[in-house]
Order: sequence, then structure tokens, then C-alpha cells
Amino acid sequence: MTRDAWIAAYHGYIDCLNRQEWEKLGEHVHEEASHNGSPLGLAGYRAMLEGDFRAIPDLRFNIAHLVAEPEHIAARLSFDCTPVGKLFGLPVNGRRVQFTEHVFYRYEQGLIAEVHSLIDTTAIAAQL
Repeated sequence: MTRDAWIAAYHGYIDCLNRQEWEKLGEHVHEEASHNGSPLGLAGYRAMLEGDFRAIPDLRFNIAHLVAEPEHIAARLSFDCTPVGKLFGLPVNGRRVQFTEHVFYRYEQGLIAEVHSLIDTTAIAAQL
């Protein structure tokens, strides 16, 4: 795949998340995917994302920066949302917060196989 094809594939993944098209997640995520070193598999990865949307009903993934070096993607994602309860252990409880996530992906066979994520919880805490 070309660099542009990797970028297009990543945009397709983000669109899948934002539309919550969980039945299509396997078109983007490897059956044996891991997140921050934990082997979740596709089913566990999907369950994690579904939980994120339950905790944050207005969750929307916005790509702020994107770097593609096949077979890796690095992205800075931005969020402007209203979690319903605690978020990352912080008592957000329906308040609107803005924060970023730095996430690194490794692809295998054209699918996301590893995800390493760091969320700016300090920014969230500062808004509470």
C-alpha cells in the first residue's frame, strides 16, 4: 500500500468509530489486536470502544495530526465531549471537557494489530 492508501485506511477506521459501525470494525482491526500491551482481540477491542461510547454518548474522534510511515500510523486525536460519569477516574459527571490522545498504531496484514495510547488526563483534571 502507498502512504496515501494507509492514510485513507486510517480515515476509514475513524469514520467507522464515529458512526459506531461495530459490525465493520473487523475491516480495520486485526482479530488478535492489542491495546497498550493487553491482548484484547477484536471482540475485546470492540467491547472497549462500546464502553467508551456508553461513558461518553457524544464521543467523536477528530484527527488533529496524522503521520503515516507504513506499517505505522501516529495520530493526535482531539475530543470535545460530555462524559456522563467518571472518566479515567475523574469525576466529570456531565461536564463538557476537551482533551487529546496521542496514539500509535502498528498494522499487520493491512489491519490494526497494536494500539498504544496516551490520553491527556491532566487537561481533563484542569477543567474540573
